[in-house]
Amino acid sequence: MRAIQSSIIAIATLVAMAMNISGANWPQFRGPNGLSIGEGAEPPTHFGPESNVLWSVDLPAGNSSPIVWSNRIFLTTYDKTKIETLCLDRRDGKILWRQTAPATKFESAHKLSGPATPTPVTDGERVIVYFGSVGLLAYDLDGREQWRKPLNQPLVEFGSGSSPIIAGELVILICDQDDGSFLLALDKRTGKQVWRVERPEFRRAFATPLVWRHDDSEELVVPGSVWLTSYRPKDGAELWRYSGTSRVATSSPVIGDGLLFNACWNIGGDAGAKLTMPPFEEFAAENDRNKDAKISREEVPAGPVRDRFTQMDINRDGFVSPAEWQMMREMFDKAENAVIAIKPGGHGDITKSHLVWKSTRSLPYVSSPLFFRGRVFTVKNGGLFSCYDAVTGSVVYQDERLDAGGDYYSSAVAVGQKIFVASQQGVMLVIVPGDELKVLARNRLGEPVMATPAIVDGKLYVRTATKLFAFGTK
Repeated sequence: MRAIQSSIIAIATLVAMAMNISGANWPQFRGPNGLSIGEGAEPPTHFGPESNVLWSVDLPAGNSSPIVWSNRIFLTTYDKTKIETLCLDRRDGKILWRQTAPATKFESAHKLSGPATPTPVTDGERVIVYFGSVGLLAYDLDGREQWRKPLNQPLVEFGSGSSPIIAGELVILICDQDDGSFLLALDKRTGKQVWRVERPEFRRAFATPLVWRHDDSEELVVPGSVWLTSYRPKDGAELWRYSGTSRVATSSPVIGDGLLFNACWNIGGDAGAKLTMPPFEEFAAENDRNKDAKISREEVPAGPVRDRFTQMDINRDGFVSPAEWQMMREMFDKAENAVIAIKPGGHGDITKSHLVWKSTRSLPYVSSPLFFRGRVFTVKNGGLFSCYDAVTGSVVYQDERLDAGGDYYSSAVAVGQKIFVASQQGVMLVIVPGDELKVLARNRLGEPVMATPAIVDGKLYVRTATKLFAFGTK
């Protein structure tokens, strides 16, 4: 009997090795718990289109990041005629199934974005996707639709950016927009609404929420315009809020060493370079040429305020009313850019009581901060890398040049003794998480990179403009 059991175990081990499957997964945007940290072996240092490629597959457009469960990879795509959810075999990149979303009209999006930008999420039983053009859709791992939750297209011309996450039995989605913002929780098995919290004071945002577990409690941290807010997952009750974040949330938070870290930057929030707007009456006295008590775009002088006219014109009637003007004026006044660390246990307004440290230099725009090995790492557009002691906020190094310029939309990921971060121009850097900046490699992928990579079992899955690569050692 023992011989038979030993044989069964041996066969199972060989099968698992052959299928290249382990207990490691990458189930959501930025991996397990949204922390951007992989398990197990490290991917190779040097790779590219002709080096250490296990496989590559051509894909339609899309900025959603690949997620991994067992031997399957999920992502979304857009080809100007349809938006789809794709499932690929992790072993060879073969497309196992594809499902077209029931969209009749595609949401508008920024030229660098598109209708397939939010990243899917899975719990190993179902994969859930969000398209601003449709709403939420759930499939089983074989591609059979389980449920759908139609939602109105978000009122923001840049398109959707926030990805859904799973918190226990709930699917959480933040839908911040220029008007009608809300936070939504659905039963992950049925798609039925469990709760919905209206967020009328919040405007457009593109970041993804984070579940923060500490001290036998759990909270849902949501980045938003001007405020960072925490909610109780079971019913959506607000726990606390921190005032003083950027006007638009584009970077997602992370946790480590018992602290929460958030990074934010947007035009008009830097100390010494704040954008200000005069009271409506004062501005209208000089610029409301037809004296109709509202402002058209042509009546706003060229500059940063006029550039944001569509953000002020909430009802899209082509004019800015006194109330719309005042809302934007207050946002410019309150907005701040910084990397911050927050301690747990807060209630109500924690702006002063729970701030542990704050840095206002070298701030990332879209690329989210990385906590790894007791440090917080950020990358600023232009290729400037910074490192902070996570507990104290003391600068280990700051504004160190990566010699890989351009913007950074992809977030850094890490495993073992390596950090991987990609520039929009398609340079994937491999960095040592030490006391000084040490770049091991600058791997040129030949195409732009907007999506965040996935790391599983010593393999790096990278989505470029037209391909999905699997890099690793054969």
